[in-house]
Amino acid sequence: MKKLLVYLKEYKKETILGPLFKLLEASFELFVPLVIASMIDRGIGGGDRQHIINMCLVLILLCFVGFGCAVTAQFFAARAAAGFAKKVKRALFDTIQKLSYSDIDRVGTSAMITRMTSDINQVQQGVNLTIRLLLRSPFVVFGAMVMAFTINSRLALIFLVTIILLFLVVGLIMRWSIPRYGQIQAGLDALLSLTRENHTGVRVIRAFSLEHDEKENFSKKNNALKELQVFVGNITALMNPVTYAILNLAVAFLIYRGAILVDTGELTRGQIVALYNYMAQILVELIKFANLILTVTRAIASGNRVEEMLELKTSMEDGTVSEFQPSEYHIEFDDVSMRYERDAEDSLEDLSIRIKRGERIGVIGGTGSGKTTLINLIPRFYDVRKGAVLIDGRNVKEYKLDALRERIGIVPQKAVLFHGTIRDNLKWGKNDATDEEINEALTIAQAKEIVDGKSKGLDEEVAQGGKNFSGGQKQRLTIARALVRKPEILILDDSASALDFLTDKKLREAIAAMDNPPTTFIVSQRASSVLSCDRIIVLDDGKVAGIGTSDELLIKCDTYREIYDSQYKKEGAV
Repeated sequence: MKKLLVYLKEYKKETILGPLFKLLEASFELFVPLVIASMIDRGIGGGDRQHIINMCLVLILLCFVGFGCAVTAQFFAARAAAGFAKKVKRALFDTIQKLSYSDIDRVGTSAMITRMTSDINQVQQGVNLTIRLLLRSPFVVFGAMVMAFTINSRLALIFLVTIILLFLVVGLIMRWSIPRYGQIQAGLDALLSLTRENHTGVRVIRAFSLEHDEKENFSKKNNALKELQVFVGNITALMNPVTYAILNLAVAFLIYRGAILVDTGELTRGQIVALYNYMAQILVELIKFANLILTVTRAIASGNRVEEMLELKTSMEDGTVSEFQPSEYHIEFDDVSMRYERDAEDSLEDLSIRIKRGERIGVIGGTGSGKTTLINLIPRFYDVRKGAVLIDGRNVKEYKLDALRERIGIVPQKAVLFHGTIRDNLKWGKNDATDEEINEALTIAQAKEIVDGKSKGLDEEVAQGGKNFSGGQKQRLTIARALVRKPEILILDDSASALDFLTDKKLREAIAAMDNPPTTFIVSQRASSVLSCDRIIVLDDGKVAGIGTSDELLIKCDTYREIYDSQYKKEGAV
């Protein structure tokens, strides 16, 4: 949590002025009991009406000045806390963006979302209250005790004993509750993960009539989280009644002893009222302080989780080379094996192939055979376990990631569009792309008709996730987005699954007819999509079942022949 405070550096003025104005407000508040004591002893006791009026005016003045100080302090505290949260969110977002796919898989998307939202909100609230109350409450408590000693040192010992007992109670509860709040946030991670999974797969759940099972699973985890929250809440809720009990006992004893001293003439009525008011101030401030401690406890637990995420370093070290020197082979897989973290077996095993510039490589195989794993090694989304992936004769680990990925156009399995216009989405491929370049990419991707059919053309709004486009339209637009940058390497990861065979064929022919066509990887489960490729890699359970042209594989590769026969008997030749 301490390391997060660096993000308050730019708000030094606010973090100083906020507590300062709160201390000024507290100082004025400490004078109130003395004014009231004077009003009782001199004004009421002595029958001095003018003194009563003067003291009332002083009280009104203290009220307005204190109110102004409180509002000013509130402003500075809110500004510092909001700015702090903004900077932490930005830093956390930057950290997440730098993580490798392996790191993201390990941490989990739900955990990242919880830290970015719930945890940072808890920390923001903690910072806000800390600036406002951390100094004010102890200042009032100890100030009231000091003022009590100026009135009567014997009765002021009650204040000292009371404050020691109260701080012991608060300290013990805080020490117990901090780790438990961390467990609550971890439980929230698990619940968010389950909720996200259910919302994403709601159609599948309903299709298999598993709503009841999922409700029971959710209820089980939700109840476990609730029970933990109730248990921690019950313990921390003891803080208020225990502090009230201690303070009320102290007040009762103060009134009892004060009455005796007033009877003997050692104290005036005004002084005993002032002592009672100081005890009341301690009561109010310690209740505030107790609530502050609860908030800070949650903030520390959340802050530790955010700090843990901020300290994550990507397991993928960036390279230093940014220039590419063309070599005989554009891409080489040299005895490559790859294994996902926590997996017991390789997802890809012993792959070796050399690919010349401009070649079209098909990648085909059954579900889970390692097709996506293979192409994820080229832009270095994952690192190999054994062997090496080379581009232009250099290991991809030697290249700077930005320089490497700028040369690669990727169309993932799931077509994703973002909220904005069509033009905005296509400029993800190239920030400074002109409309002419965009239209050229749309034509190659067979998506020009989509844009022409919209009233606003390239300025047509895209809903979040591209929900206002069909699956085939989204796929063609994402292909166009990859083509806008005119990549040297183009990866189509089963990105034509929603296209009809004719459109798919036209797309492949248009890419092949490009000036300086890219080295293209076509990942597909359709044999028809890879028939025209220069070579085809056939994968089976992470291993290479065969490499060659379609005709060669039909003769020597049983796996490819099975895929080919099963689809062509069903689909017919294309």
